[in-house]
Amino acid sequence: MARKKKQPESGGGCPAWLATYGDMVTLVLCFFVLLYSMSTIDARKFEEIAESMQKAFNIQPGGPSSVNQQAVYDGQMMPEPGNTPRETDSDQVFTSSQVLALVQNALRDEQARDQVVVTMSDRGVVIALSEQMLFEEGSARIRPEALRVIYKIGEVLNRLPNQISIEGHTDSAVPERSIYIDNWGLSAARAARVTAYLNEQMRVPQGRLRAVGLGPSAPLVPNSSEENMRLNRRVDIVILSMHPVR
Repeated sequence: MARKKKQPESGGGCPAWLATYGDMVTLVLCFFVLLYSMSTIDARKFEEIAESMQKAFNIQPGGPSSVNQQAVYDGQMMPEPGNTPRETDSDQVFTSSQVLALVQNALRDEQARDQVVVTMSDRGVVIALSEQMLFEEGSARIRPEALRVIYKIGEVLNRLPNQISIEGHTDSAVPERSIYIDNWGLSAARAARVTAYLNEQMRVPQGRLRAVGLGPSAPLVPNSSEENMRLNRRVDIVILSMHPVR
């Protein structure tokens, strides 16, 4: 009579179906972790990656972006942006009165707080930004709270075809606690910083911009008191008229 084959003893461990189920659960967990990581991209890291790709593929910056993110300037986060303006009414010529109305409407709140003074001159519309709002004493670094004001100005400038002159002014006193040895260097650096922000962050074409350091040469009032000197320390953004009075 044939002997029956001896059945092998079952080894230890979990059943095969449980191992497969565990692998599936682990893969699903990894999948959702990946989705979560992709949905929380750091804006600054994303910007660095985008710049690297632009350099690698020789892509010129300045085109419209499909990513809604905060721009970083000078180590500071730009104030809450809407959609950065890209369209310019380049075919439409605005009168100085129309430009003045556009600027005053955009900067109504800032004018009410005496942070900005908007006037019209023979050259065009002048937006005077006080040193107290823009910079620390003796510095050309833009205050974070001033970025929102410059952003609003940039929105208006992108609607216009006019040339723009950014002019730095100081009082007659020698700058103290500053890396700049004289007022000419300080005023030029401040004008250049505002110009760079309008070009790099607001995409105002550089061909429409110029930065000028005027030092103490064009005061609004005589430098005869501390209050007058405070008024003279400013940056003027001049929207030059298409048909200036000569």
